[in-house]
Amino acid sequence: MLKKRKKTKLIHVGGVPVGDGSPISVQSMTKTNTRNVKSTVRQICVLEKAGCEIIRIAVPDIDAAKALGKIKACVSIPVIADIHFDWKLAIEAVRQGVDGLRINPGNIGARWKVEEVVSSANDKGISIRIGVNAGSLTKKLLAKYGHPSPEALVESAAEHIEILESLNFKNIKVSLKASNVPTTVDAYRLFSKTFRYPLHIGISEAGPSFTGIIKSSVGLGILLSEGIGDTVRVSLSSDPAEEVRVAYEILKSLGLRERGANIVSCPTCGRCEIDIRGLASEVETLLKDIEKPITVAVMGCIVNGPGEAREADVGIAGGKGTGLLFKKGKIVKRLKENELLDALMAEIKK
Repeated sequence: MLKKRKKTKLIHVGGVPVGDGSPISVQSMTKTNTRNVKSTVRQICVLEKAGCEIIRIAVPDIDAAKALGKIKACVSIPVIADIHFDWKLAIEAVRQGVDGLRINPGNIGARWKVEEVVSSANDKGISIRIGVNAGSLTKKLLAKYGHPSPEALVESAAEHIEILESLNFKNIKVSLKASNVPTTVDAYRLFSKTFRYPLHIGISEAGPSFTGIIKSSVGLGILLSEGIGDTVRVSLSSDPAEEVRVAYEILKSLGLRERGANIVSCPTCGRCEIDIRGLASEVETLLKDIEKPITVAVMGCIVNGPGEAREADVGIAGGKGTGLLFKKGKIVKRLKENELLDALMAEIKK
């Protein structure tokens, strides 16, 4: 049984509410050269279509910062500028109209620089994400704890929060990420016991598709099941649209969001007498961009097939070179194996 969502402060990133029981939003990050406005906008549009609700953009220099306004003018979802070290980039990003900043106040420099950034964000009413990462903890914290422990991550976040709160800025969300799943999970658990700022959750540097999806699913699944998390990003060394699709699958599997197709298919065994693996793969590909929620069953034999297909909105259950087409629990027709895919897709389109 899922635990009740932790009560957190409500903030807004553009028009997207984050925290206080709002729907858990899905984020991604562009992987283009930010200075190339056309390619960056093109990638964001693909991500929007996949369901991305907030986009983060790296800002390595002033040229990238000055490109943000042109990028934002061409997209519909809120834009967050990801900035390290240089306070001037944060000021320019705010001038360009971004909806949020991702900074660590402690690495921006002297207090007056932080004050300038916070004042600029306050004037525009935009939020700041404090992004703590195990790979970039201060030498002081590493000396104190010996390694990037959950306690070190939380203390780092607390230090950054203290800086912003001392400037009377509380429009904050926080992330505490590591590539190690238990470290990440324990850091978020520890943080959520003390603070009520909304949490951006994810596993940092999770890896390429296969391993990254597993790490992210395990880590995010644990946190979400415990009621921790207000917005998510799956970090993969692959197409960012896959990050979005994986995030929705994790949320759908826990009943926290509904978007797109929920495909139920059997793993197949010696009883299967039609090409379920091929059919399931084709169905997944054909439905990957669908937005409306629908449960589709692709089952291979008479043991679990008919029951699962009946519980789905639309489904097929195979026999020997044939199969049954189901819709809302009722048999529509019996078909030859080579007719099943077209018939299933036709029913989905209806």
